[in-house]
Amino acid sequence: MNKPAEKIRSKFIAHRGESYDAPENTMSAIQLAWDRAVEIVEVDVHLTADNEICVIHDKDTLRTTGKNLTVRKSSMEELRKLDAGSWKGKKWAGEKIPTLKETLASVPENGKLVIEIKSDFRILDTLKHDTKNSGLHYDQIEIIAFDLQTLARAKQMMPQYKMFWLFISRPVWLQYLTGTNPGTVIQKLKKYNIDGVNIGNTRFFRKEFIEKFTSEGYPVYTWTVNDLNRALELLKWGVDCVTTDKAAWMAEVLKDH
Repeated sequence: MNKPAEKIRSKFIAHRGESYDAPENTMSAIQLAWDRAVEIVEVDVHLTADNEICVIHDKDTLRTTGKNLTVRKSSMEELRKLDAGSWKGKKWAGEKIPTLKETLASVPENGKLVIEIKSDFRILDTLKHDTKNSGLHYDQIEIIAFDLQTLARAKQMMPQYKMFWLFISRPVWLQYLTGTNPGTVIQKLKKYNIDGVNIGNTRFFRKEFIEKFTSEGYPVYTWTVNDLNRALELLKWGVDCVTTDKAAWMAEVLKDH
């Protein structure tokens, strides 16, 4: 039986790596998470002009590099020339935008990588190739996306991986307007064989909402929670994993709970 500290570590996902302390979606942030014994890391991916997959959140590079290149219109070589670390501090100067391949290669034996698809369906062939050739076990990779049609196609192409539909928690009236009320979401999960949900944390993300999914056997992840008390509350309500910029710290502080 696992010790409490080991159990709690599996409840936290490092959001874009240990992004509170290191520049998001860089190998330094990702490796820092593994070094701190974080078990799950989340990264964002886009397809480049030359059909490589790079790890970056935005569709352009301006926010994290100071240079404005559109990822879809740029080659991986062009993107790799940019400095993706200096915005976080001088010690991170020279950080590169990683490829998905090198990110997959960093995953330790007990680690798991959650890959958020930021591109459309055109990324899927390369994603299938890169994950298949990563040498990782099927349970070491999970895929998430906001676009349900892209996620559904990904599930058809890569049924071995667990996939989670991303959406944000909203007021009840807006849930029905956007089709994100629990009943409708569960119907869509069943239709497309999606494994669970990953729901943005707001004040509308309540115990009763979470229980609608867990009672149907669907795991619930949430993002992005940096408040310690809120994280503990959500875990008590049945959330399976909390995505946070401070994954190692949260796991250490909450291990006795």
